[in-house]
Amino acid sequence: MAADGAGKPLMLGVSNPFAENPSMMTLAQYQDSCIPVSMEFAKSKMHWIIAAIFLVADMVGGGVVAMPVAFKQSGMICGCVFMLVICVMFEYTGWELGEVWVIMQQRWPVYKQHCRKPFPEMAKKAMGTTAQRLTSLAILITLFGISVVYLLLSANIIHYFLADYLYINISVCGTIFLLTLIVAPFTLLKSPGDFWLVVVFAMVTTVLSVVLIIYGVFLDHGACLPEVKYQEFEPGSALLAMGTFLFAFSGHYVFPTIVNDMRHPKKFKLSIIWGFLSVLLLYMPLSIYAYWVYGDSMEKSVIYSVQTRELQFGANLMIAAHCILTLVIVINPVNQEIEEYFQVKHSFGIGRVLTRMVILVLVLFTGLSVPDFGPVMNLVGSSTIPLGCVVMPALFYLYIKAADEDQWSKGEIPSIKQVYDRTPKRVFWLNIFIMVVAMVGGAVGTYKAVIAMMNTEFSAPCYMRGAEMFFAGESSGTFQVHQNCCGWGRNISSKGTPDVCGV
Repeated sequence: MAADGAGKPLMLGVSNPFAENPSMMTLAQYQDSCIPVSMEFAKSKMHWIIAAIFLVADMVGGGVVAMPVAFKQSGMICGCVFMLVICVMFEYTGWELGEVWVIMQQRWPVYKQHCRKPFPEMAKKAMGTTAQRLTSLAILITLFGISVVYLLLSANIIHYFLADYLYINISVCGTIFLLTLIVAPFTLLKSPGDFWLVVVFAMVTTVLSVVLIIYGVFLDHGACLPEVKYQEFEPGSALLAMGTFLFAFSGHYVFPTIVNDMRHPKKFKLSIIWGFLSVLLLYMPLSIYAYWVYGDSMEKSVIYSVQTRELQFGANLMIAAHCILTLVIVINPVNQEIEEYFQVKHSFGIGRVLTRMVILVLVLFTGLSVPDFGPVMNLVGSSTIPLGCVVMPALFYLYIKAADEDQWSKGEIPSIKQVYDRTPKRVFWLNIFIMVVAMVGGAVGTYKAVIAMMNTEFSAPCYMRGAEMFFAGESSGTFQVHQNCCGWGRNISSKGTPDVCGV
């Protein structure tokens, strides 16, 4: 038996999940964003191990090079404590997102099908339509901005490599354009379950970059360690480092898209455990070893402290490759969100191609317009990343768990008092604590980003540079290879050539 769109229950025959409680779902609600799809979709869903690899590829990136420098600000002991505590915090909120999705599938079986915007759907079912709109906005702003930053970072690194090693006279603006063309076909893949091989390669590039950096630190060990100097512990400096630790484990905006594509969403907790453990094993040894050898001689990136030029380039290229591949991951929720808004068909067709190409062109245009997009993204990310990685998952979990059967069947949202009364006090106050920590870190990060923007001299848009739009000399890129020598005077080179210091 079918139904009309005037609010009557949708009846799906013998397998109708709403037959026992017709008030659970109307046709209009059912067609909102999650629809049944072919059996091929069910067969293509991810194993929890592949999902864990997705988590690693999603989270690890800039954190590889930034975490050792964060240790410089926080000190060894405080840095280890920060890393462990924040890793556990974010692992917990990632688990909460998975639990929210499992609860939604149990209460509303339609969510067992493919859903284009699972994170906003979580917000709607847990806290209402206002929360849904805010979540959608946060996703669009954050992941669009991250996509631009990944494109710019990759283009700058590859531009410098082409100019310095292959003597190819192409500008960084031209490199941005070419990379966009290369990435374009991969962005047409439907959802994470369709491009898991891309994610495997992304994780491999990250592991290789870590191996290259650690080997570089090992080669510098003998010359740098005897002359190392460590910064004295300062609470203010340690607090500033918290923002880096928070962002290094972020990635929750993509988590719901991953759990939605899993064969068994209940096993997402295994993906979370092994994913975060793998990230910790990539971060912790590198951070401790690099800080122990280089101390406070490190600056913005640990790669700049590696004094073997070939290893510097190799590690940077691996980071660039990772960013290119991860761009495919982070832009996918944006694509699906926009497709849902314009009601594009779920199957592959001209609608998907046009929608996603327009979004990618907007990413390209933004990158060409603001080549120094980093400071702007830091400002956006310092507010939206703690919101999406901690605050929203914790609130969604508390509210959806507190709703009784009568409330969730009628679409009612529990009050704050009901959430407090129905939630075990240990769970309630744990979530409040991690939300406060995240908001403090976000506030500090916002302050740092504002200061950085005030001190940044932005470059002219690429399309206003005339001939340099595609062809330029050696200095056309914003990325340059630096050589930070070690020791208390930053004048010790393991190569015995201190004249290269600061190059």
